[in-house]
Amino acid sequence: MTSTRWDRPSAGREPAAAALLAWLADPAAPRMCLVTGSTGCGKSALLAWLVAHGVRPGTPQERRIHAVAPLQGLGTRGAVWSLADQLGVVARAPAELVAALAADHRPITIVLSDLQDAADALTLADMAGFLARLEHVRIIVEATASSPAAAHLADQAPAVMNLDHDQWTDSERLASWRAAHNEPAPLLPLDAAPAIHLDEPEEVCTADPMTVTARYESSDGDHGGLRTAWLRAGQSLQRERRPAARALTLLSALGDVADPRLKQSLAALADDTGWSLLWNRVTGDIRPPWPGPALALAAGHEALAGTLLAGDHRGVVRIISADSASASGRLPHPFASAQSLAALPDGTVLALDTHGRLSWQHSAAVRKPSGLSALLDDGPTPVEQLIDTMNHHLAQVAASALTATAHLLAAADDSGAVHAATLHRPTARPQTTALHEGPVTALAALDLDVVEDGTPVSLLYSGGADGRVRAWSPGRTALTTPVMQRPVPVTALAAAHTDNGPVLAVGWADGLVEHHTWNPGTVRTFSPGPPVRSLAATANGDLVVGCDDMVACLRPC
Repeated sequence: MTSTRWDRPSAGREPAAAALLAWLADPAAPRMCLVTGSTGCGKSALLAWLVAHGVRPGTPQERRIHAVAPLQGLGTRGAVWSLADQLGVVARAPAELVAALAADHRPITIVLSDLQDAADALTLADMAGFLARLEHVRIIVEATASSPAAAHLADQAPAVMNLDHDQWTDSERLASWRAAHNEPAPLLPLDAAPAIHLDEPEEVCTADPMTVTARYESSDGDHGGLRTAWLRAGQSLQRERRPAARALTLLSALGDVADPRLKQSLAALADDTGWSLLWNRVTGDIRPPWPGPALALAAGHEALAGTLLAGDHRGVVRIISADSASASGRLPHPFASAQSLAALPDGTVLALDTHGRLSWQHSAAVRKPSGLSALLDDGPTPVEQLIDTMNHHLAQVAASALTATAHLLAAADDSGAVHAATLHRPTARPQTTALHEGPVTALAALDLDVVEDGTPVSLLYSGGADGRVRAWSPGRTALTTPVMQRPVPVTALAAAHTDNGPVLAVGWADGLVEHHTWNPGTVRTFSPGPPVRSLAATANGDLVVGCDDMVACLRPC
């Protein structure tokens, strides 16, 4: 790789710059470096030099800067959302950011500037301390020496560079620099931050999102429900620059206690996004009630047609209407922390728990034989045989994802393999193929209008922690080229036949949802704000997005 030339820093700061680069390359150094000194001593200029070079293509890994947050005026949420977005994760609070980066083993260097001017400097100082405990994370923090934030950080034993000390300046180069810059820069008046009416949807959707976040964080009122919705979906709103897309995200995050006029205003603003919001539910809703965290979703078919299965953190599976989210029942018993759900054509519901175990229950839609037919046919049904076959096959591996169609049951595991069995041959050994490097994180499947050797042909999609979506039709060789690929893991998949042809929806770890209609090749996107936990695609073309504290149903338009 061609090395990238680094220019000299200004104002004779070569000793400080060399020390920063040495600290970045020293595996034994403290994981946090506090750059401090008096106001106007050049802290920001030094870090600006480091960041300008550290983000350029070709920069060696040990000198690379991965995220920068200028903290002046920012609250905790704004800072967390900004860092999370740059690092390709979703986090709503400091603890979630720390947890997300703890699970991400990439080398990461973060720069936090002007900590003393943050709206909640001590909370962010604590966050920096927790991040510095991660072996693969380095964090550089700028804070004025006299500030409480600097004193708070000093208790965490960082490497300290106080630019007021002579050792960090080359006096000869400083003199040369001063001679070349003997005219002081004119002081320009700072523009006052524009007024934003926080209860006006159009204004908050078109204003600077960082400013809106800071205003809402410091506001006591709820502004008709806009404040709560913004703070629920804020990371997406800070990232998204299109006012229409912000309006759609805000609309999907509104609770039922919000001013009803807001929905009409936001829907009009979101008109050209390619989506319309059919319904949404957020935590606290009562008309109809919120169905709980949608950690797992599955679209019902045949016996459960027109319904959605929604599994929460306690393993409770609710059955709700796909058209309105109104409740139509729940399964008799909770599953053990279901991470994935699937529905079979007779109404049987399958669940995969966090330990990789497959279990099942009959929903009320399952028709059980009675009378003489029950006496004559008391053996296992084809559905029960299929489940037993897959359970036996998975006995030695921990499954990580699950899906089913009218003809197929498929599971995947942490080794990157996908296993498929068919209802037409329920006792046959499942077919297996390796598709991913590392764990498979999501599965989706479609039955094709093709029959070979008496067996319907199905198409499986798999998503992995490797950031790839692969396609495989059991009985055939898998495509060698990924259907799509991004530098973040896949978190959810959904597929369905619609009036406009097959669709595939993909949820990514950075909070993006992509909706692909293969014919005519349309791609729509949506970012709800919270982490995308689950997706479901319905036969009438709707997309349901499940998160910890909200679920939304979008209709392509």
